[in-house]
Amino acid sequence: MKEPDITYECTEKDAGLLVKEILRSRIGLSSRLMKKLKPLEGISVNGERTSVRRRVEPGDVVAVSYPNEESYFEPQDIPLDVVYEDDDLLVVNKQAGLIVHPTHNFQDGTLANALTFRMEQRGEKYKLRFVNRLDMNTSGLLIVAKNAYCQDFLSKEMAENRVDKRYIAIVHGITDPEGTIDLPIKKDPDHKARRMVSPDGYPSVTHYKTLETFDIKDSGRISGYSMVELKLDTGRTHQIRVHMTHIGHPLVGDELYAQLYGYDTDPEWMPRQALHAASLKFRHPADGRTVSVSAELPLDMKNCAELLSGGLVNRPQKV
Repeated sequence: MKEPDITYECTEKDAGLLVKEILRSRIGLSSRLMKKLKPLEGISVNGERTSVRRRVEPGDVVAVSYPNEESYFEPQDIPLDVVYEDDDLLVVNKQAGLIVHPTHNFQDGTLANALTFRMEQRGEKYKLRFVNRLDMNTSGLLIVAKNAYCQDFLSKEMAENRVDKRYIAIVHGITDPEGTIDLPIKKDPDHKARRMVSPDGYPSVTHYKTLETFDIKDSGRISGYSMVELKLDTGRTHQIRVHMTHIGHPLVGDELYAQLYGYDTDPEWMPRQALHAASLKFRHPADGRTVSVSAELPLDMKNCAELLSGGLVNRPQKV
């Protein structure tokens, strides 16, 4: 049997507990993962494979070995910026324009293809498990778990708002110094891709803080621009884009939502929504230590801010 991935030494308080209770309450395995481990004999006590109904005694060492799983994506040599990596996970700074994994419309050229190529080059094998998602045209930090336990742990942490996620955006208009948007979001029944604020939507909370304002005249409907930092308590699809648009500050370059205010995209100025996942802070699933990672603004958003600082005017509008 291979070296275990997780071990736990039972104490006096654990005497008489079932192995499955140790796995759930002490190690933190989900029921789904325990079901996956049992037929693969990934659970042992004192080095011997065992049933989850065995009772433990003080000093017993309960161990878990993750099943060997692989992803099956076509490897493609696509540039990657990996900002953190260890045996359990990696964090990549995704460039704008890159889909996370293949879809019906995008069969290749994705982040999954790029990571598969990287694994192949490094002689590694593990299943790609994306803990969070970013829209194709949103840049920034994305967590990839290398095993099911890590994915379960971090997904639960995110669901319970214990992962600090911060974004930087450039929006139309002069925003308040700070604020909280607590408005539910659901799919827009009149548009296949768009979301909207609605009383019968899912609870959604976004906090924002203004970092810089650009009080310049514009030919559009909204005067001035702002650079804001956003912190999410929830992770709904398009949450930042929907919330900021709803309060009258659509993201610069957002072809899906800024057009509601008459704005078009400008490839030479800001060719996509000006949104970047800038930092993450989370507990490591293996030992509980705090992991903090950050990624500086990409060049297109830096250029956009520089143009605004120079008093750029006459942004394009949809006719």
